[in-house]
Amino acid sequence: MNLFQRIRKFLNWETPPKPDVKLLPEIYPHLKAFRLPLILTVLTMLVGTIGYVIIDDFDLMDAIYQTGITFTTVGFGEIAPVSNAGRIFTITLIIAGFAVFSSAVGILVNEMNKGNIIAILKERRMLYKIARLKKHFVVCYHNDYTLEVTKQLRKNHVPFVVIDPRDEIEEWAKEYKYPYFLKAEPHAEVAMLKAHLASAKGLITLSDSIADNIALIASVRLFEREHNLPKPYYVISAAELMSDVEKLKKLGADTVVSPTKLTAQRVSAMAAHPDMENLLEEFLYKSDNPLDMQEIFVPRYSWAVLKKLKETHIRQMTNVSVVGITKKDGKFLSMPKGDVLVTSECKLLVIGTQSGISMTKDLIKKRVKPKELKFV
Repeated sequence: MNLFQRIRKFLNWETPPKPDVKLLPEIYPHLKAFRLPLILTVLTMLVGTIGYVIIDDFDLMDAIYQTGITFTTVGFGEIAPVSNAGRIFTITLIIAGFAVFSSAVGILVNEMNKGNIIAILKERRMLYKIARLKKHFVVCYHNDYTLEVTKQLRKNHVPFVVIDPRDEIEEWAKEYKYPYFLKAEPHAEVAMLKAHLASAKGLITLSDSIADNIALIASVRLFEREHNLPKPYYVISAAELMSDVEKLKKLGADTVVSPTKLTAQRVSAMAAHPDMENLLEEFLYKSDNPLDMQEIFVPRYSWAVLKKLKETHIRQMTNVSVVGITKKDGKFLSMPKGDVLVTSECKLLVIGTQSGISMTKDLIKKRVKPKELKFV
């Protein structure tokens, strides 16, 4: 280990992650047009240098310098007396230089008008930014649902990448403030690699087409198996028809949202309880609300398994309330009493502050009974 590496280790410097070289778009094929001007430039410099050495007996460096200032037509003049033959050679060199530079400028303007090089450089910069993301969401397909979802993710400071195959994605990204975006087919493996899906928390597919959502869910689950990821992604999908909800869940979606069903539930709740209209928005959807509601999975090895709820003393230690328990078989028990047993692989529905819920998660994951219970 050299000195520089030791300093980096001592200061805990980390090299920022970079995208796989195979994922970066190839820029070299678009530079082929510049090969001819480059070759002509080298040949002109070589011929000019040899010419001044032979015709006017210049030193090598003087010949290179004279060729350079003549070829570029900067107008510095002669660095040493030049014969008539040398002046004719100089005129020829100036004309050749002008022709080479004119062709190079024409090729440059033509390539810039095509926009290929600029597009490639933009995509490379975007891939480097995305490679630094962790625990982000990959949102697929731009539409009205995407606009609202990304607004909420942005409010809650959750990073996200928007993928859409249409050419307008860059314009939409500027208009709707997508910090990270890709123009690609979301179900393609290369798109998942570019979106850094291996470090993502989950994926959201919001296509209006059920076929797109099915293809994407299947591709994501296949991507998990092929890359041996330790933890499955949380996949959220949208479905216009109620008949499609179960299909998408069977294919591997963790949550399927039906706008039709949500609208009906919201309207019926408002009709039944007019005074409670804004309660759900205030409690669950407001970003600055100190309270949160989450489900906590109880693993088999947890110390809390087969303990009575009151024996866990969760409320006393974390100030979090258990308002429901979902058993392994899917049965839900609301407002459980203290004598209810905490069973293996059940889910605890809790309400409390975000810090309290985080403490509860850590508490439930422990294998050994916490020492804090001695003081409760």
